[in-house]
Amino acid sequence: MKTVADVLDIARTNLAVRAAQPTNRQERCGRKALPETVLLTEIKAVIAEMPTYGCRRVHAVIRHARETEGRAPVNIKRIYRFMKVHSLLLNRYTGTGEERRHHGRVAVDRSNTRGCSDGFEIACDNGERVRIAFALDCCDREAMAWIATTGGISGGDIRDLMVQSVEARFGLVNRLPTPIEWLSDNESVYTAD
Repeated sequence: MKTVADVLDIARTNLAVRAAQPTNRQERCGRKALPETVLLTEIKAVIAEMPTYGCRRVHAVIRHARETEGRAPVNIKRIYRFMKVHSLLLNRYTGTGEERRHHGRVAVDRSNTRGCSDGFEIACDNGERVRIAFALDCCDREAMAWIATTGGISGGDIRDLMVQSVEARFGLVNRLPTPIEWLSDNESVYTAD
């Protein structure tokens, strides 16, 4: 050992300590890693029950379950790593949703081919708010129908507004002569079933 230390120009104690250390990294770093299949099944079970749970909530559920069973807790970084490797993480929320954009013209050359609808509210002096929804023809910009209320406007009100606007233009008919496009806002009353 002395000859090797002299040739490498290092202390003999350094060589002795290195020779005594295990070569496998897992043996040097505390406890052995838990089997992957056990943790992965726990994560998948939580996600199957609540698919909107992210890494933090999954960790909290697994930690609570393990504490009640008297088992060792799992590190949140390990759960994150497993979820990332197996594509179980939720998409990051960036604060901006998908926007629907139109790249064409809203106006058309002929009446009764495209309608549009929107809504707004007016604050009154007495503190109430009047909510108004309207339907326009995209050619001549004529207001075909409208509704106004001091309560909220629902999806049913918007459907009634569409029926009123069709009746105002075509009368009481069962079928329109040509299909009509309908442009609207992305508000919840327009996307409601």
